[in-house]
Parts: sequence; C-alpha cells; structure tokens
Amino acid sequence: MAPTQGNSLRDKQILSIKKLLNLNQPLEPTDGDDSNGFQSASAPLLKDIPTWKILVFDELGRNVISPVLQVSDLRSMGVTLHVSIAANRQPIPDVDAIYLIEPNSKNLQQITNDLQKNLYNSASINFLSSVPRPLLEDFAAQTAAAGTSEKIAQIFDQYLNFIVPEPDLFSLGMQKEHTYWALNSAKTQDEELDRVIDRIVSGLFSVVVTLGVIPIIRCPRGAAAEMVATKLDRKLRDHILNSKDNLFSAHRAAASSTGTPKPLLVIMDRNIDLIPMLSHSWTYQSLCADVFGLSESNRITIESPVDSNNPAKGTNKKTYDLAADDFFWAKNSCLPFPQVAEDIDIELTKYKEEADALTKKTGVRDLDHFEQDSGASAQHLKAAVTLLPELRARKATLDMHMNILAAILGEIQSRQLDNYFQLEENVFKQTKAQVLDQIKTAEKGKPEDYLRLFVIWYLSTEQDVSRQEWTQFEEALAAKGCDTTCLSYIKQVRATTKMTQLTTVNNPSSSNQQQSGSSDLFNRFSDLSSRLTDRLKETGVPTGALSNNVASLLGGIKNFLPEDRDLTVTKITESLMDPSAASSSAIAKTEHYLYFDPRSANARGTMPQPSAMRAQAGGSSLGGPGGLPGSSGPGQTASFGQRRQGFSEAIVFMVGGASTAEYSNLQEWAARTTTGDRAKRRVIYGGTELLNAGSFITEELERLGKEVS
Repeated sequence: MAPTQGNSLRDKQILSIKKLLNLNQPLEPTDGDDSNGFQSASAPLLKDIPTWKILVFDELGRNVISPVLQVSDLRSMGVTLHVSIAANRQPIPDVDAIYLIEPNSKNLQQITNDLQKNLYNSASINFLSSVPRPLLEDFAAQTAAAGTSEKIAQIFDQYLNFIVPEPDLFSLGMQKEHTYWALNSAKTQDEELDRVIDRIVSGLFSVVVTLGVIPIIRCPRGAAAEMVATKLDRKLRDHILNSKDNLFSAHRAAASSTGTPKPLLVIMDRNIDLIPMLSHSWTYQSLCADVFGLSESNRITIESPVDSNNPAKGTNKKTYDLAADDFFWAKNSCLPFPQVAEDIDIELTKYKEEADALTKKTGVRDLDHFEQDSGASAQHLKAAVTLLPELRARKATLDMHMNILAAILGEIQSRQLDNYFQLEENVFKQTKAQVLDQIKTAEKGKPEDYLRLFVIWYLSTEQDVSRQEWTQFEEALAAKGCDTTCLSYIKQVRATTKMTQLTTVNNPSSSNQQQSGSSDLFNRFSDLSSRLTDRLKETGVPTGALSNNVASLLGGIKNFLPEDRDLTVTKITESLMDPSAASSSAIAKTEHYLYFDPRSANARGTMPQPSAMRAQAGGSSLGGPGGLPGSSGPGQTASFGQRRQGFSEAIVFMVGGASTAEYSNLQEWAARTTTGDRAKRRVIYGGTELLNAGSFITEELERLGKEVS
C-alpha cells in the first residue's frame, strides 16, 4: 500500500532530520507543498547557498539516517562531511558541527572533549530521544568545568530513536538488547526488564511524536505488551498534562480543524505467532532478508564466486543500498517473487525502448557514447541532456536489481527454497510420518531450513507428538546437521502460540482460483525465462550454470504462488480496526484487549514490578512463554462501544521482534480492503527489531532453549 506522498512515517522522519540539519530552523515551503506544508522529502530544501557543516553521529544516529538520506541529500543540506563520534577526527575549527546522538554519558563526555580540543567552531547537539534531567545537569557541570559553554549553539530533543527502512515500516534497532530472550527468560532481572521496557516506550513515544498523533492504545492482558502500553499511556498522559504547549499541540489543532480521526496503536507480544519469524516467505523483501540478511539500513551484501568453475579462487562481495527513491523496490518489495521477476523484464523492455527512441532522435550510437557523438541537432541534444540522467539512473537501478534477482535465483536453486515455501503453505495438513520423511529425504537446503520446517509444522499442527516421536524428530534433524537446542523452548511455548494463532485462507475456494491464476502467470512466464537469461547476460551478471537453469526454475513457479492468506497479526488488526468485517474467532481473541486513551480524564493505576507481572501470569518467564492472559494490570477493559469502534489508521507494534512477512501481509490486507466506499486504510508496522529467521533462531530461541533444557 503506497501512502499519500509526504504523509508516510518515512516522509515525516525525513522532514524532522532535514530540519535539524538546517540547524533546527523551519524549512522553507515551496509551490507544490505536501500536506505538511513542506516540499516532498526528496527535493532540495535550501534555495540559497547553505551553511557548510559537519555531521557527527553515533551508531544509532547512523542507522537512523542511512535508510532515508543519501550522501547527495546531505550535501544539499550543506553537510560536507559525516563521521562517527567514536572515530579519530581532525580539527576543522571554522566549521559548525551537528551532533545526532543517543543521550548517554559517554557521548556527552566525547562532545566535551571535542569542544576542549577546538575541533569545531560550534556544536548543535541533537539527542535522538529525550535527555534525562540528571544527565543534562551532569553535562552542564562538565561544560562549566571545561569552559566550553560558548561553543554550544543549541541543544534539542529530536525524538528520532527509530529506524524506518520502508515508508511505513519501523524498528527500534534493539538487536543488542535481544528483547525476545530478555522478555521471556527467567534469568532476566527486574532492573534489566525495566530498562528494556523503558527503551521500547521511548521509541514508541518518538514514533507517535514524529507522526504527530495521540493514539488509542490496545493490547492483550499480561506480559510485556501490557507493560509497554501502560508505561506509554502514562508517558503520553504526563506529557499532555504537564505542558500546555506540548509536542502534539500544533497537530491536534490541525486534526480538530480537519476532523482527522484518532489512530489506533496495537501492541502485541511476539509469542502470539512465531511462525512468520521462521517461515520461508516468497515476497521480494522477505527473500532478501532471509537469503542475504537485509539490514534495517536497507543494505544487501551478496557473495558470489570469483570463478563459478573453480570455488578455490574465493568469492567477491558486493554491497547494494536500496535507497528511499528506488522506484523498483518501492513497487515490488512486498510482491511475490514471480511477479517481481516479470516486472523486471517489463521495466528493462521499457527502458530499452526509450533509450532506442532517444538514440534515433539524436543519431548517437548508444547512451554510453553520447558525449563522443556531436552530430545531433541542438534541439535533440537539449532533449537528450534532459532525459539522459534519468535514463542512466533508472538503468543503474534495474541493473542492481538484476544482480540481486540473479543471486536469489541461485539460492533458490541451491537450497530448494521454492520447495520449502510450498510445503509450509499447507504444512498443518502434513502427518507426522510425512514431515519426518521430508526431513530425512531432503537433498538440498541448509540445516536451518530443515529445522524451520519442523518448528513451523509443530506450531501449526493439532496432532500430539509422543516422547518417542519427538526423539525421532530430534535424531533426524541432528543427522542433517541441525542444532536442536531451541526445541526445548519451542515445546514449552507451543501451548501459548496455539491459543493465539489465527492464520486463515481468506476464501475457501481460493485454492481453485490460485491454481487458475498460477496457470495464467505461468503462461506469461513461458517465454520470460529465456528473456530473463538474456537480461542476465546483457547486464554482465556472471551467471554460469545459473543461466542454464533459469527456465526450469521459473517453469516451476506455477506450483508455488502464495495463497491469499491473512496472518495472525493481520486478523487481530482487522478485528480491532474493522470489527464489522472481522471473523468471530478473531473478535473472540481481542474481546478482552485492554483499552487506553491518554487524552481521557480517567487516571491509571500504578505500574507493578516485572516480577509481580510474572507472578500474576503464573510463568517462569514474562507471562510464561508468550505471556498467558489473565494478569490484572492498570489497564481498562474496553466497553462494548469501544470494542466495536472502527479505525482507518493503525500502528501495529510487535514486542520481541518484527517480521517483513507480517509487514507485507498487513500492507496487502490494507490495499485489498480499501475498495468501493470503504475509507482508505493505512497500517504502519514496527517492532523492537527486525530479525530474519536465522538470527531469531541463533540469537533468541537457542539461548532460551539452553535455559529450559
């Protein structure tokens, strides 16, 4: 679902970043403003010669900026150099510095050292989140002792401690906190739990500040989701009550004048459904995350052999950045891989036709030799000069995606990812004997692939597995080289996830429709396979044996196009956004979700200690594995009217890790249900961190498995 231009979370974050790069001065509106009164995020915002400055950031500051702004965008804002605060930096005493950092004592001490050394003319300090008052007082004392107060030009809280890799996808970048492990481990101390919860609340507060909204908050009872919702409600309530001219004042006035409805914020625990974290998804974005470990900064690193016929020569590494203005990625990231492969051919054909038309008009041989040919008329040359940069940029983008697609095809071939995806689509129908046989007889795939298939089946099936059968599965997985450490925890958490899973196929007749649609697409692929092989050769991709197998790989696509399936998070979101259209089973799951309205006069109770929350839930981890319902926290049970209230906009947040598969599924649902007279729906999705299956298993599940073994 493409959000309105200038209205996505990424657009709003870009505007906030560009404002701080403009030394926190208002950005100049121009003709063709968006709904916020500013230019589109990609347009230069400074008409005159900008003030030259240096940008200094810490790790989180870098991660926030890199997915949304390129070096050219920084240059347009007058940033001539961007460096890490931890790097050894040379003095540039006549240039101002902009710091974008987390508020911690280490960073503030480094700023004091920089100013004492006269590295820069002045410092504009921008904290990614609100700086605690004791820390600010300590910094003031440091500054006074060092005599550097005159060097500090400004200090701002920016509320930008979240990463936005897609227009409406965000992450709090909490990989180092291992939130799923921390929130489900019996070994996590109350102080650490409080620190993790406070970091989550801080990030969510920044998201709603950037969006300029005060949402209605819904969450299940018990466990981390309720703790986060309660603290966020209190933080929003305190901010509104304690400052008349608060961070939401301007947006509230605008919303009142336009009648903008309240948005919904749904906070869920990861254990409502673990399957999307482990599944072999078939969308372009999910494949990139699964195969290459697509980072939150939208960077892909691909390893390819120097010589496909001689592996001993080693590999080459190529890194690709999927920029915010990448038209092909914006259009195709959430689409199934077969459609992406078809679209790259369409786009390359379109480019070739436009390039041929341009060369015919100008009389040049090709675009690469444009500068050397001077026989074209002045009028045609002028037209060519206008079109040439756009055509070359488009060609570079398409070539990059051809390289990525070629590498994905190689992985599909070597790991038989298509087979795993197809099995997982209806894995709940498989018997124990069938699954065991598939593990034993599988010829291709990584050990991780076998393990994921088994765990997905085990979490999906209604069949009981005896101790003897469990041992057989463990032995079969071990024989395939799998580390089965996580299975002890999976066995423990299964009861919880079975209570909350809601994944369904939307239409009972979808299987027949799917087969028909697959056949139609397959007919279009019948000659696409040969053309795609030609494209690989044209773009210089070292295909080798891969090119010979493109036809057979694409030929099998008809068998594994994804079904029209809504995941658990999507069904829950639907039941809260549009109760009238939701299934009775989904409404039953959310009937007792707590309700928070930070703008209401109703006060909330005090927040219990994490250990008390554990005791109420009756588990050894936070709410037991996944937080079993039943705790009586400070939230409010929704009235009948509140339960049936509809929303056109929602923020869906997963505590314990987010999945690109869920993001794609939510966007597909929002687009599918926004038809006819229905209000346009928009869903922003985020989590504590974005994890692919491999990282989730090794960094979270295996650690928990060791604790319960």
